[in-house]
Amino acid sequence: MRSFLSLFTTIFLIYLNLNAQKKLTLIENGVFYDGYAKLVSEPTPENVLRLKNDVLTTKITSEIISQIGIELNIEVEVSALCDNYDRIGNVSLALVPKGTEKYNLNEVTHIELGRFITPFMHKNRTTSTVSYSFEAHQISSILHSKSLQQKYDFWVELEVFGVPYAAQKEVKGCEGRIDVFSGTLNFITSEKIYTPEETFQFIPITHKFLLYNYDIEHTDSIGKTQKTFTFELPEDCQNGQLFLITSNHGANEGGEEYIRRKHIIQFDNKEVLVYTPGGKSCEPFRKFNTQGNGIYEREPKIEEDWTSWNNWCPGDKIPTRIIDLGKVKKGKHTFKITVPDAEFVDQQGYFPVSVYFIGS
Repeated sequence: MRSFLSLFTTIFLIYLNLNAQKKLTLIENGVFYDGYAKLVSEPTPENVLRLKNDVLTTKITSEIISQIGIELNIEVEVSALCDNYDRIGNVSLALVPKGTEKYNLNEVTHIELGRFITPFMHKNRTTSTVSYSFEAHQISSILHSKSLQQKYDFWVELEVFGVPYAAQKEVKGCEGRIDVFSGTLNFITSEKIYTPEETFQFIPITHKFLLYNYDIEHTDSIGKTQKTFTFELPEDCQNGQLFLITSNHGANEGGEEYIRRKHIIQFDNKEVLVYTPGGKSCEPFRKFNTQGNGIYEREPKIEEDWTSWNNWCPGDKIPTRIIDLGKVKKGKHTFKITVPDAEFVDQQGYFPVSVYFIGS
């Protein structure tokens, strides 16, 4: 009996060890400034660079990569400073030429790992921090890829856009200030060792492409909200997946933020996904929206009131949609997104589109 208990205890401890999680903090309490102002020279946390007032970046060192297991989640905490409006933010992975100590945002390849919307937060009220968590197990494959490691260093960017103009007037202590938010970025990972797959393939397709129908650089055809991207796969793969992030923006009257639109995704001219963003209640995020605003009224709304119009909630993350493609042959392929009913009243609004391919 003792022998059995001892064996059971050993197995249980091994299981716990394999499934234990660790937190790796990459950016801690980094401060973001007015996105329209010139680049500030204020200090950043150790090993963190400010590329823009709204973008902080840090290198994912080999020491950090060695600690990342087969499971990976990204955790972001955003705290209010002197912006009390809902703003867009995201986490991106930058593939930077090996040995580069500082890079230009516009000269390296990116993929978007997660996107979120800040709540209407008042820094002087009890709830002034919001957290977001993104499942990103597939990123372990990228970080552990030997072929990618030979060509690139990996940097992770935390971006939180904001402007202080309303808060300077409405929030006590913000007069004359241009700091808008602070943010922390953690990797939460399992200690189960990741073994790279020899058949792994990774293709960045587009990163935060602004889709709208009133400029030919942002659509396939003026008047149509659609865009086709072409990429080439070097080898056949048995299991192909697309990782897609989109969100609707345009806050003018009749703007695209307030109208739910059907999105159609095609791969090699075959429809693979149809979805309409939103469709959920924003009541769970009311507690984070501590600044009075036109979205959250004084009384709670029923679910139907929210789902009739909203594409996202202030204080929530934007979904990452995973599209399973099955077998994909080597050669050229197309990804196409269409939003057939989008109008863009007064030529305002846009849909940022990010998508990348992973195959094995």
